[in-house]
Amino acid sequence: MYTSRRQLSCSVRALLNHGKPQNPAYNIELQMKIEPITRTGETIEIKRARLVYQSRKRGILESDLLLSRFAKKYLNVLSEAELDEYDKLLDEPDWDIYYWATKNYDVTPLPDKWKNSKILEMIQEEAQNKDREIMRMPEL
Repeated sequence: MYTSRRQLSCSVRALLNHGKPQNPAYNIELQMKIEPITRTGETIEIKRARLVYQSRKRGILESDLLLSRFAKKYLNVLSEAELDEYDKLLDEPDWDIYYWATKNYDVTPLPDKWKNSKILEMIQEEAQNKDREIMRMPEL
């Protein structure tokens, strides 16, 4: 394998870093959480349309597939209270939702507020994919 002299010397210099620590420890706990938007005066039709969009555009494919299929199947039959619960669940980070849906609590423990969630149980049921379907994004 060909390695240029310059790359090698830069790598050695980076590893040595002249005796300085690469990542000094900081005693600062940084927490940044953007609070969800409080929506008022939203009709149930607009809420369903927004939740369909938010289910499809999560940011990671695994969550997009799981939640968009759930939304296509259930959003038109959920009550307003169930839609509110689903809306609150969508405020959680993508990977957390995915690990909770797949019951992978070793990676991301399930918080107490979601332990008795009917909506999360429905998503978990969908995630099992008992019919062994190839998952695709539903048509809009």
